[in-house]
Amino acid sequence: MKIASFLKTLGAFSSLNAVLAEPITAAARAVASPVVDLGYSKYQGYLDSDYSVNVFKGIRYAAAPVGKLRWQAPQAPVKNTTTTSAASDPPICPQSGAAGTPPAYGFNSGPGDEDCLFLNVYAPPNAKNLPVFFWIHGGGYALFSAQGLNAGPIIKENGGNFITVVIQYRLGAFGFLSSPDVKDSGTLNAGLLDINFALQWVQKYIQKFGGDPSRVTIGGESAGAGAVVYQALAYGGRDKTLFQNIIAASPWIPSVYKYSDPVPSTHYKAFSKAAGCASAKSIFQCLVKADTATLQNASGTVSESGAFGTFAFLPVIDGSFIQQRPTVQLAAKQLQGKRILSGNNANEGVPLSPPDVTTEQGFLDYVDTTWPSFTKSDVSSLQDEYAYADDHSPLRSTDPVFDTLGDTGPTAVNQSGFATGQQQRLFNVFAESTFVCPSYWIAEAFPEAWKYQYSVVPAYHGADLSAYWSDGASVPGTSFIHAFQKIWGSFITQNSPVISVADAKDGLANATVPAGGYGQINWPRYTPQSPNMISLNTTGGVVTPVVVTDHLKYNVLLEPGITNWFKLVNAKSWEGGRGDRCNWWKSVAAKVPV
Repeated sequence: MKIASFLKTLGAFSSLNAVLAEPITAAARAVASPVVDLGYSKYQGYLDSDYSVNVFKGIRYAAAPVGKLRWQAPQAPVKNTTTTSAASDPPICPQSGAAGTPPAYGFNSGPGDEDCLFLNVYAPPNAKNLPVFFWIHGGGYALFSAQGLNAGPIIKENGGNFITVVIQYRLGAFGFLSSPDVKDSGTLNAGLLDINFALQWVQKYIQKFGGDPSRVTIGGESAGAGAVVYQALAYGGRDKTLFQNIIAASPWIPSVYKYSDPVPSTHYKAFSKAAGCASAKSIFQCLVKADTATLQNASGTVSESGAFGTFAFLPVIDGSFIQQRPTVQLAAKQLQGKRILSGNNANEGVPLSPPDVTTEQGFLDYVDTTWPSFTKSDVSSLQDEYAYADDHSPLRSTDPVFDTLGDTGPTAVNQSGFATGQQQRLFNVFAESTFVCPSYWIAEAFPEAWKYQYSVVPAYHGADLSAYWSDGASVPGTSFIHAFQKIWGSFITQNSPVISVADAKDGLANATVPAGGYGQINWPRYTPQSPNMISLNTTGGVVTPVVVTDHLKYNVLLEPGITNWFKLVNAKSWEGGRGDRCNWWKSVAAKVPV
């Protein structure tokens, strides 16, 4: 697959093309043909000899959600008596873009195939009773797919000691159309039900690949991490145990409404009108019978019609799968799973919040648009929470940009490698309210939790993807990729992300890591009383400028000379009191709502 498509799948900027290497094609690695019999179908995969994994792509886990199955709960696949080739990625689901973002960002609407409920499996040859890593891709519940996500490198880095499953699920209006009509005649949160159905598939069939269904870690990034949270909260937290561990990287928890509230109802009406069904006797049945091109265009059009960086079709409170607002249920600790590895990036506000705000009035206009339920008192309180730090004067948008240290000096409230002043204030408000604070809240909810921040320049939202989906990647550096993949692998296989000092340094004598006992790094668990967090960063390397648009410019670090720099920090006092700001967001959660 071409690197531009690879980057789009990851949700990274197309401007990074120049700093990533072209991945080796699957066809070049196909040297053997393992076959698996699932009862309802046989699949013939291939051996990826570079990473020593058997690969099975495009395994159908649910019936095609088309025709009468549109907006219905996923159903079991129809039995197939022939052997199906599993050497190519499955077709992507229809893509619905983010509102207002420039084409260079890669968050664009595009055609797909409604028949897209497939998954890919990566398993070491002769695997037996290995733990399972189940991955949910991000993309605003509207974009991206399993394409380009090669689990071979992370499996090889960990000695071939786990299996990976990468799934697809219905997106945009096809997965998250919400209204009383949908509830009465179909199903709400169809995309989340797809994910749950795929987890049930793992329980039934993963032993065929050498996996242990009693040791499943579910992971995701952005909306994928948000979906992970919703799987933990499913059915009031009383769902049958489908997994034990969670990895939530930058969990995206935007405003969540009841299915019949004005916001999802407005999107339903707009979608029905765009699809030509607004005046039909039964709008829902008209939509079920509509041609796919019309519906895909309608989904993309409505999704792109909102405020900058937003998506129209999102999970809703349906009274069954999602029963409460996430903050309410997390506070009550009503959830599935035993332990969590929760992460956020240093600069989550980029690229899904407006990059062209330079004045305080522009900042306040953004707040009013994003949180219309806030009172004047709420807005005043928010301004106090995000006031300029006392140790330096207000920064202007023209001042030099640089990344903060996190525990000393200027803070992310108004300083980063992307912006200063009111622009950075906006970036940070969006980052904390939508990605960062959810990563704190879910860590607080689990009995066993570890917290990290991905701090490697540029650390924008999604920049960490090349650290774990690293096939062909040259950033964030070979030693960092090794350490990061060992952290995830240790959590998947040993129920703890704590790795050896040797792995954290990866042979670099000048690397800095927090040393603990028995040759391990010092990384205590995260609790509200002891909010331990590890900042995963690098130093050195060749500074390389990247220009995405006139409003968005930053640097990346390339080899040679990149060295790991990890440090244990206090997540509450981090960035000038981030923990207190997250508590403030929790106090207004009903008005967000989240």
